[in-house]
Amino acid sequence: MAVAMMNLKDLLASWKAAVDGTTHPQPPDYGGPDVMFDRFTEKSREVETGACFVARVRTGSDGHPYIGQAIERGARLILAQRPAAEVGVIVPEDVGYLLVEDTAEAQAWLAAAAERFPSRELMMIGITGTDGKTTTANILFNILRAAGIRAGLLSTIKADIGGAEELLELHVTTPESPVVQRYLRRMADAGLTHCVLEVTSHALAQHRVAAVDFDMAVVTNITHEHLDYHGSYEAYFAAKRALFEYLSADFIHVPTHNRGKIELRRTAVLNRDDRSFRPLDEFLAGLPVEVVTYGLDAEANVTASDIVYGPYETALTVRVDGKSLLVRAPLPGAFNVHNMLAASAAASALGVAPETIREGLEGMGTLSGRMERIDRGQPFLVVVDFAHTPNALERAIGAARGMIDGGRVIAVFGSAGKRDVAKRRLMAEASARTADLSVLTAEDPRTESLDEILAMMAGAAEATGGVEGETFWRVRDRGRAIHFALGLARPGDVVLICGKGHEQSMCFGVVEYPWDDRQATVTALEAFLAGGEMADLGLPTFD
Repeated sequence: MAVAMMNLKDLLASWKAAVDGTTHPQPPDYGGPDVMFDRFTEKSREVETGACFVARVRTGSDGHPYIGQAIERGARLILAQRPAAEVGVIVPEDVGYLLVEDTAEAQAWLAAAAERFPSRELMMIGITGTDGKTTTANILFNILRAAGIRAGLLSTIKADIGGAEELLELHVTTPESPVVQRYLRRMADAGLTHCVLEVTSHALAQHRVAAVDFDMAVVTNITHEHLDYHGSYEAYFAAKRALFEYLSADFIHVPTHNRGKIELRRTAVLNRDDRSFRPLDEFLAGLPVEVVTYGLDAEANVTASDIVYGPYETALTVRVDGKSLLVRAPLPGAFNVHNMLAASAAASALGVAPETIREGLEGMGTLSGRMERIDRGQPFLVVVDFAHTPNALERAIGAARGMIDGGRVIAVFGSAGKRDVAKRRLMAEASARTADLSVLTAEDPRTESLDEILAMMAGAAEATGGVEGETFWRVRDRGRAIHFALGLARPGDVVLICGKGHEQSMCFGVVEYPWDDRQATVTALEAFLAGGEMADLGLPTFD
């Protein structure tokens, strides 16, 4: 997306003024031409005259070999980690070549400078964790609106800028830094005072939220996920911890008229019931950061009791700020209790009154692809959920079981290609252990063999006591898998379709095919109820 023309030397001067005398990354020395550019891109094929080409270095890819191509296509600025001579390119006199330690981090600070550091005008609440980020972000967003606070939201499902909603890029939770900064500028210009920002481990590791002035960090949980990228749980945890490191950073030297940013002490909201609590609490000890805890642990600052799970809601008593609130929220499942407590703890730290917190909890609408019920008059429940990690799948199955009275849970799910391989085994084991029946199917196999992915999952299901053809099945086409699962269901059962939720595509090879689990489920239900076959929804597995 094109933006207004940017002057490199002006941006470097703004960056320097914002971080001078702080521990934040300092701008590099630059003695090249004073160039103007209008956008950032790391894809050389997308470079047009006036662009800044960012030579990103990622796991398995390096943009430096494409610098020459970017210059030929009209790039006005090159952001690089290696000197031009080392790369083997000759830089024209009218093209800037900015040599930095980390191109992703430098891009983040330049993008923030281009947008006049909008996070300094907003109370920034970052929410991270393996599971529950989106739900927690949306609950908190709803509580803030109930309190009359003008808040924006940037999450997996959508961006919300003063009531104007926009969908984000496919398979992206936290956008790249220039997009984040543009959204924050739009929020500030719209007169918003708060922003709830969902933050992934990838975003933290890739500096997408560098140069964001965070006031609060919330963690849901940290379990097994993205080890294909991070390499180990310890590295994954370290990436998540980076959000809390931002809380202890120096203030960016940009004036703010937002009283909250001046009056609120930076705050960490931790899950006392999660394995992440102790190491995060120890990390924060001695830092000028307020720590607020939530959970079912009696020592938590915000806790819950008298929990009653129903098929459509959860009733509980939430204790916050010394007050006990009787709450009936349309958020079924044990995992949603922790999501509600996390949002309540964050809202309380932001000064929201307990009664308003209850109003926000009880006023939650259906979240797209989060335990979303699909009803066409069938004699059993059908639920679509985004659960795509072992922990989330097990918790979704538990929530589904709480929605029925003695019926069976039939889980439909897959495991993505080019992602953490260990998840395939762990997810199949979780379903074999906690669901009654499992249907293994496609979920973004990408360039990997779907059959090999399913074979690995089937082996894990068998090792956990499953019997293929009796307790679990392999159905390659996701639409047919959903239709097949409906055929297994009896009155009083629940069919739980996990892994895609709100997403609008599925990747086979390098092609994104249009796909929506909710629409596919409606199509499957209508065919099932009519006694017909599943329709071809366009996936290459329908044969």
